[in-house]
Amino acid sequence: MSDILIRGGTVVNADRQFRADVLCVDGKIHSVGEALQAPVGAQVVDAGGQYVMPGGIDPHTHMQLPFMGSVTMDDFFTGTAAGLAGGTTSIIDFVIPNPQQSLMEAYRTWRGWAEKSASDYGFHVAVTWWSDAVREDMGTLVRDEGVNSFKHFMAYKNAIMCDDETLVNSFRRAMELGAMPTVHAENGELVFLLQAEMARKGITGPEAHPLSRPPGVEGEAANRAIAIADVLGVPIYVVHVSCIEAAEAVARARARGQRVYGEVLAGHLVIDDSVYRNPDFAYAAGHVMSPPFRPKGNQEFLWRGLQSGNLHTTATDHCTFCAEQKAGGKDDFSKIPNGCGGVEERLAVLWEHGVNTGRLTPSEFVAVTSANTAKLFNIYPQKGCIAPGADADIVVWDPQGSKTLSAKTQHSKGDFNIFEGMTVHGIPSHTLSQGNLVYVQGDLRVTAGAGRYIKRPSFGANFDAAQKRIDSRKPSAVLR
Repeated sequence: MSDILIRGGTVVNADRQFRADVLCVDGKIHSVGEALQAPVGAQVVDAGGQYVMPGGIDPHTHMQLPFMGSVTMDDFFTGTAAGLAGGTTSIIDFVIPNPQQSLMEAYRTWRGWAEKSASDYGFHVAVTWWSDAVREDMGTLVRDEGVNSFKHFMAYKNAIMCDDETLVNSFRRAMELGAMPTVHAENGELVFLLQAEMARKGITGPEAHPLSRPPGVEGEAANRAIAIADVLGVPIYVVHVSCIEAAEAVARARARGQRVYGEVLAGHLVIDDSVYRNPDFAYAAGHVMSPPFRPKGNQEFLWRGLQSGNLHTTATDHCTFCAEQKAGGKDDFSKIPNGCGGVEERLAVLWEHGVNTGRLTPSEFVAVTSANTAKLFNIYPQKGCIAPGADADIVVWDPQGSKTLSAKTQHSKGDFNIFEGMTVHGIPSHTLSQGNLVYVQGDLRVTAGAGRYIKRPSFGANFDAAQKRIDSRKPSAVLR
């Protein structure tokens, strides 16, 4: 590891941008200021005319995920390598235990898979069932393993779907531990019913996918999860908000003063549901993910959510299945493995359609691509800012650079790109991970196993204080 001086760029943090050099020493940012001197033997990166920003943090990926009878094409090495090529220097992936499987057993399996990661990583752990053993495992994960968030799937009936009893018990336990519950908000019972209805009508292709998961299905689940969190006094993070109904649920709760946070996927901001009506099965199936892409009118509402601060983070739900795997649902759309890529393209797509259109400032871009995630999951300022002492995870961003996104040139091992043919203006010229140059002007220089597991501290045991607040809302037991 050599020292690196990034010279002549404009540093962009979530709060401001300013002209400064950035010196990286031993994997950390050593100093930020004007006219810094390069130590003897240091490499110098010329960032003239470019932005120097915190590396992206993708809070929602699925590398090497076993799902719906298949395993995703990208493992933790190829997926994180693709991320580094696009300026994303950290991911938070998901441990998803099978029903009745020990959370700790599943966690150890995912930790083993992730040892080949090229970039830093962490985990949310899904709660897919409830027992005293799950309760104890949650405590072990928070106290010993640095997990401070737990995922709850409200969809996928007869597989990993949580019922309300599990949500209540898990949310309550998360509050005790100072952890953040997160939810995939879709009403699994309604999806199951609507999928059967599509089959009865003989609608079996990908066009049935959005019909079986309409916006109201997501809105209902978001409202229900938010209401449960409100009663229990626990903060809640709603993943991949895709429609007006769910975004409004988040905004309403925040207007009441509730701690609710929303995530939006880059794909949902720019792609609409017309993709499912394409007569080419491979093309339509390549876009099958849940929640599905929505009618175009939803996109502007999601952008407004980011602008207003009611939606906080951007992610990808990177989950790559190839055409052969997707073809398993050729005769039954409900058997098409759900998932799309995007970990490499997220930053460029958001810059093109956010910053270049005036929807986001460069500082707002940094907020929604790294800083807010770091703050919400308690790894700020180690990650998410350019400041002395922070990890030297940095992207040097060339606003004049351009490229056309395509499966033919992506680093992901998937064979499909939902942004195929999109030309973006604004791309990484250099990516640093732990102070090492891992991407330089198109040259990807990654090493399997270089990534570190990043522990995320809990927010403190807040259960007693929350319970006092809840008790204070109750009417007096004695009426006079």
